[in-house]
Amino acid sequence: MSAEITGLRAARKCPECGRPSDRATFPFCSPRCKDVDLHRWLSGAYVIPGPEDESVSPDDDDCG
Repeated sequence: MSAEITGLRAARKCPECGRPSDRATFPFCSPRCKDVDLHRWLSGAYVIPGPEDESVSPDDDDCG
């Protein structure tokens, strides 16, 4: 019987630069690539599309 250790996840490339990912910053290869991705989310470069929002105009006051 051999004790074989398998990884928790399959190896993946960093989505920012393509280098092998690092366990501490998965799925990125470094804190820098992780921060670049976070900046893109926070600046609005990435968005998740959702259903169209029916905006309530300021003239519609249902509060009574």
